[in-house]
Amino acid sequence: MTSLNFDDQDGVLRSITDAPPTHYTLKIESLSTLTKNSLEKYESGEFEAGGYKWKLVFYPNGNKSKNVKDHISLYLVMAGANTSQIHWGVHAVFRLFLLDQNTGNYFVFQEQKERRFHAMKLDWGFDQFLSLKDFTEASNGFLMDDTCVFGAEVFVSKERSTGKGECLSMVKDAVMYKHVWKIDSFSKTNRYCHDSETFSSGDQKWKIQLYPKGKGIGTGSHLSLYLALADPISLPRDTKIYTEFTLRIPEQKYQLHQYNKASFWFSASNPERGWEKFITLSFLTSTGMGFLVKDTCTVEVEITVHGIFNAL
Repeated sequence: MTSLNFDDQDGVLRSITDAPPTHYTLKIESLSTLTKNSLEKYESGEFEAGGYKWKLVFYPNGNKSKNVKDHISLYLVMAGANTSQIHWGVHAVFRLFLLDQNTGNYFVFQEQKERRFHAMKLDWGFDQFLSLKDFTEASNGFLMDDTCVFGAEVFVSKERSTGKGECLSMVKDAVMYKHVWKIDSFSKTNRYCHDSETFSSGDQKWKIQLYPKGKGIGTGSHLSLYLALADPISLPRDTKIYTEFTLRIPEQKYQLHQYNKASFWFSASNPERGWEKFITLSFLTSTGMGFLVKDTCTVEVEITVHGIFNAL
């Protein structure tokens, strides 16, 4: 290996060893085809070290999102973590390897201090792992016959919980969605609860729930009407969806409307919101009004999702 012109990177230890990496080896053949096929990065398969799963991410022409030029970039990434695990952290010391195929020795990069991996920071590594000039120089042995070999060692030192937290994501320029549900043969509806077809708004699935003979304190005297999440079980337990909505039954003769409006935090534990006394059955079925025409009525909902709350 010739003398390399390293870039100054504070806190980075560089060394050479003949010992192969303990935990993972990544061999890439026909490296040039990555860039020919517009692949800016390559993510390795997962490997286990210290009781956790990891992977290597390699940028053959540098990490463009970090404005890296004329270098290769290499990172260690924790695999399988998600945003619900943000409150904990895994502290680890790691070493990243590059094989000199001329000598069988490895060029090693290691940060002097341990790093904390968590859901908001799953990756650590080196934006400028090595210059492209040094990487492609044949005398250095890093890229031979269009083949290179990387490696990783990861040593978990401790885990630390930082307590609970939350994330509220408000929707900028939220869009109102309108859904119209036509109900034929209304008087023949014998179900206690009649559900509309499922529709989407704000990346969530919704439905209208209609109780033709009423619900709760509205039973026998009123029609009850609700907006509900169509699949609340699929939501994480602590997720809440802040929604503004209007439920409406149009009057078909005089273009009047019976409607109610509300704002509500929908969740898996509170998946529906509406009114037990939405409209009296006598008013709904009155021949002088136009809510029922030829035994058909229409229910409309206007819905706007303004924000989503997730626990951290």
